[in-house]
This record gives sequence, C-alpha cells and structure tokens, in this order.
Amino acid sequence: MAFFQYKAITPEGLVTEGSLEAGGRQDALRQLEGQGMSPVDLAEGRGGAAAKSSASSDLFAAKRVTPRMLENFTRLLSSLLAAGLPLSRALVILCKEASAPVAKEKWKEIHDYVVDGVSLAGAMAKSPDTFPKVYTAMVEAGEAGGFLDVVLSQIADFQMREKELKSKVMTALLYPVILLVLALGVLSFLMVFFIPKFQTIFAGFGAQLPLLTRVIVATSDLMREYGIFVLAGMGVVGFLTRNWLKTENGRRVKERAILKMPIVGPLVARYAMARFCRMLGTLLGAGVALISSLGVASRSIGNQVLTDAVAASIEGVKRGESLGSSLSQCRELFTGSVLEMISVAEESGRLDNELVRISEVTEGDLDRQLKTAVALTEPLMLFFIAAFIGTIFLGMVIPIFSLQDYIK
Repeated sequence: MAFFQYKAITPEGLVTEGSLEAGGRQDALRQLEGQGMSPVDLAEGRGGAAAKSSASSDLFAAKRVTPRMLENFTRLLSSLLAAGLPLSRALVILCKEASAPVAKEKWKEIHDYVVDGVSLAGAMAKSPDTFPKVYTAMVEAGEAGGFLDVVLSQIADFQMREKELKSKVMTALLYPVILLVLALGVLSFLMVFFIPKFQTIFAGFGAQLPLLTRVIVATSDLMREYGIFVLAGMGVVGFLTRNWLKTENGRRVKERAILKMPIVGPLVARYAMARFCRMLGTLLGAGVALISSLGVASRSIGNQVLTDAVAASIEGVKRGESLGSSLSQCRELFTGSVLEMISVAEESGRLDNELVRISEVTEGDLDRQLKTAVALTEPLMLFFIAAFIGTIFLGMVIPIFSLQDYIK
C-alpha cells in the first residue's frame, strides 16, 4: 500500500486536497471517483507530515513557475471550466489554491489581464517564460472554438507524457552517467599522476612510448598546463552560445539543425505533424473556418521552421486550392500517405475526423519508437564507456609489455 496526495473537485464544485492510502494509482483514482470527486492532481508520496515537509521545501526552492506547477494549473483550470465556472472565477480559485508565492503571483497576473478584457491566450503570451508559444497557441485555439476546457485537458496530458518521458530518459541515463563520472575521475588520476611516469622509465632505457600512450600522455600534459584555461573558454563559449540560441536567428538555426539530424529530425517532424493535425481537426470539428483553423494550428507546431513552411501552404488554400495539394508543398512535415488520406477525407467531407485519427495513429507510433529508443540508450552508453575505458587501458598496458624487450 502507498500514500497518495490528491487535489480534486467535489460534487459541489469546491476544490479539496488530502491524502489516501491505495494499492496503486488506478486504485487511488477509483477511490476518488467512488466518492464523487473529480481528480485534478494525484501524486504518490509519503503521506502526512512528510509530504507537507516535502512541499514546503519545494516552495522555498521555487524561484519561478515550475513545470509541475504549470501542469497542476492547466489541469485544475480545465476541470473548473468543464464544471461550468466562468473563467474569471476559475482563475480566482486558482490564485487562492496556489501554495507557492511565485505561482500565486503569476496566476493573479493572468486573472487581472483577463478581467481587463484581454483574452486568456493574450494574457499568457505576456509571460513567455512561463507559457511556451505552443501552449498559448493551443489555448488560443480553444478560445476560438469554444472548447477551452478540452484543449487545456489535452495540454495537461501532453505535459504529463513529456514529464514521464523525461523521467524515463533520466532513469535510463543515471547509471551510465554515474559510471562515466567515476571512470573519468579514476582515468584522470592515472593520466595525470601515473601514466607520465612511464615516459621517464622509457627514457632511461632509451625507448620510446607507443603512439597510443604518447597521445594519452600529451593529453594529460595539456590538461595539467592549460586545463583551467580550456574550462574557462568552454564556459564562455557555452554562455555566448546559449544567449545566441535565445535570439530569433539562433532559434531558427537550432531548429533547422534538429530537423536535419538523422534519427531525431524525423521524430520531431512527425510529432509536429501529429500536433498540427490534432489541433486542425479539433478546430474544424468545432465549426471554425478552415483559414482561421490553419493559422492557429500552424502556431501549435512548436518549430518555427516548420511553421514557416506551413504558412506558405496556407497561402495556397487562400487562393482556392485544396488542403491536400497545398500541404504537399511542405514535404518536411507531411508524407505522401498522410497527404493522400487528407485529400480523400477532404473530398468525402470528413476532414476533421480523419485529421484527429491521423494524429492518434502517429502519436501511438511515436510512443512506441520513443520507448524503444529509451530502452537502447543505456546499453549504448555502456558500450561507449567500455570502449573508452578499454582504449585507455591498452594505452597503459602496451608499454609494460614492450618494456621487457628493452630490459633484455
């Protein structure tokens, strides 16, 4: 049995939170639903004072709105709107329920903008550090189509899947990274304090170190003499590169480079295509005009290079071309089979349903590919670490065997 901390909406529309003991996450959800409550956030913890202590430590450590705070905000706002509460009142409740001062301040800022007549997406766009462009674009689509609660629920699910994926990747990399750090520490000690001794011994016998050992020794000499300057230079270059990537040109260069990567590029493009199709299909199903839907859906892609490519296709639709033929100009995003399905669905008048179906099928395929990639990460890391350690080991052992020939 485990303890779970929950936040839920009661049948009366009030927000409540507490803890319960259950055999698993699904069991905890069933218990909450059995009590007539709609769960908003459910996290496994130690229960009681331990959980509150952990929450307090997170509170004092928070300098900005964390992804977990944003996910809780999104899911709770979706539940409140689905329950029929007005947006302004829902934001007031979120301000009261926020435990972290930084979140309380941010939600109040959003509330004030909305009360002043600014749309929710417009209010969020004023805080790009908290709400990414993709987030605000999807909220804008929800406001335009009148299904804001549904879009917010989709955003929260997306954030949860992204968090789970990052957690799986970090878990898979934890052991190899620890092993790599320990190996680098031991090998650095050997290279700096042990291997250079061979150079003195071989010099006494008039021998020369093997090429591999000379390369290792030269590297250790470089590290001892210029290591501080190299680290400082790398820090400066990293700082300048990070600032440049935040600019418009830098972001475009980075996104274009990601799309050209052998394995990552196609995955990013397919994921962007699935997001575009889901948003476009949802908007069309809600009765939003095609041109307006395309404009909002293109901003939900999340990659400016692909967004620009889709923008060129939108111009074709404005000139009267079919959606399938217009999107065929954007081959980076849409494959031939997807374009054929869009064209057939457009002719049969079921474009909205087909776009949502395409996104669901694509997301399922991507989830399986990502799980496979995460599963292969750890053995690949261990292989490269073993190859690196083996190379250094050979550089240390070869001189020992060749030294016997000079002694004879």
